[in-house]
This record gives sequence, C-alpha cells and structure tokens, in this order.
Amino acid sequence: MTLRNILIHPDPRLKKVADSVPDLSDELRLLAEDMLETMYDAPGIGLAAPQIGISKRLIVLDCVREDDEPPQPMVMFNPEIIRASDELNVYEEGCLSIPEQFAEVTRPKEVGVRWLDMDGNVQERDFDGLWATCVQHEIDHLEGKLFIDYLKPLKRQMITRKMQKLKRDLARGKA
Repeated sequence: MTLRNILIHPDPRLKKVADSVPDLSDELRLLAEDMLETMYDAPGIGLAAPQIGISKRLIVLDCVREDDEPPQPMVMFNPEIIRASDELNVYEEGCLSIPEQFAEVTRPKEVGVRWLDMDGNVQERDFDGLWATCVQHEIDHLEGKLFIDYLKPLKRQMITRKMQKLKRDLARGKA
C-alpha cells in the first residue's frame, strides 16, 4: 500500500464533480486500500478520492474514535444519499484538505446511503451521529463541495487565505 498526497485547498481539483465508477477493478480496490492507509496516517476519519487528485466517486471512512474499539473501515464506490432526516445536527467539522481549521456545520442528523462495496455488491445502510456527518462530508467532496462552503463568506475567505499562506509556506519548506 502507498500513502497518497492529500491536496490542500484551494485546488481546482477539489471543486470538480467526480466521475462515477463504472466497473470495479483491482486498480480501484488498491486505490481504496491506499486511501484507507492515507486516512489513518493523516490521521482522519474520512477521505474522498478527489482529495488525492483522483476524480472518482470513491470514499473511505472509519469513525471509531476509541482506542479500545476495533477499527471499522468502510469503502464506498458511487455512494449516494437516498434519504435524510428532517432533524438536524451540528458538528464541528474539519477536513484533511483544510488542515487545522474547524467550523460548525449543520447537516441532517440521519441519512440513508446506498453504495457499491469492494466486491461490487450494492449496500444500503442508515447512519447517524458522527458517521452521518462524516459520510455526508465525504459525499460532498464528490460533488466538489467543501465544508467551508456551508460557512458565511467572510469566515470562508479567512480560512481560504490561511490555506493559501500554508501552501506558500509548504512550497518554501517552512511548514
């Protein structure tokens, strides 16, 4: 498995709508494994293929946060939200493509999701709490949407400026 580089906002590849995965291949399964390894290494609880520069509808997530609980990695090809609760929830979200920045985002408290698993089987499951927030956040990436797009313009611009500075510092070897 290979650790992949995670794109930092602003990057035009993060704003593109990702392409559907027509057929699962060994190459795509390997990509999913690389994404899980990259996500755990970051560390994060979710990662979408566009975040590593690949415009495919693929996300990985694992919202287990306790050290004494076994990991529950999930790989979803072509995930789609098929239902959402009217009840909303507010979570402080962050993003591996927007490091060190967090903001409260309001989303449906519960969602039903349909996707293809690593074997090409259709799966369907309801998520709530952190899992629901995470899966919605990652599916947003497939639509070219970032969590900061939910924020007021001034806050979004402030975070974007911080990310531009971070990218300049990284390019100069200062970060």
